[in-house]
Amino acid sequence: MVRPAPDGDLDVPPEAFGGPLSEENEPADGTAPGAAPSTDLAEPGEAGPRTLDDLFAELRKVSKETDAKRIARQIQRRWQDSGSATVDLLMGRATQAMGHEQGETAFDLLDQVLVLDPDYAEAWNRRATAHFGSGDYGKSISDIEQTLAREPRHWGALMGLALILERTDREEDALTVYSRVLEVYPALKSAQDAVGRLSEDLTGPAI
Repeated sequence: MVRPAPDGDLDVPPEAFGGPLSEENEPADGTAPGAAPSTDLAEPGEAGPRTLDDLFAELRKVSKETDAKRIARQIQRRWQDSGSATVDLLMGRATQAMGHEQGETAFDLLDQVLVLDPDYAEAWNRRATAHFGSGDYGKSISDIEQTLAREPRHWGALMGLALILERTDREEDALTVYSRVLEVYPALKSAQDAVGRLSEDLTGPAI
């Protein structure tokens, strides 16, 4: 079991694991907590839905942060849509339980989701988030690996992994993972900042 280092006090980037989870936080598509996310990937004034590959290709090209966030929201909507009303309901309840620090309930609900749909990457990511919140970094990393096996481009899972590596004094590995994030989402400022900070820590300031 990997536990936090005694001085592991790094702030959690807002994008780690896909963002803060509580019933007070509005989901990426603005639906009510616990409700099934919208499958309409188009922003107002845009053409109809595109494939995930199309969205990721666009995400890699844009440099403006606001444009990148718009595309990222569309990707997150697709990730959040399990295709099952039952799974979506359980995921919403797990999110509420996590927001109320009811860890045992959240784990039970997420375990049920993974029995119903073991290939649903977002459920693995959500459980990784819960393990991170409980301080069990080893189990969190295990679930992150399951997430990335199903969606290697999941920048939230990658950000969570990099944060854990940083907190457990594996800065070089963390830098590698943050760099992977930027391959997927080049305009993500928290990953840019982390790469700059760790590069300077490991190699010294640029002359």
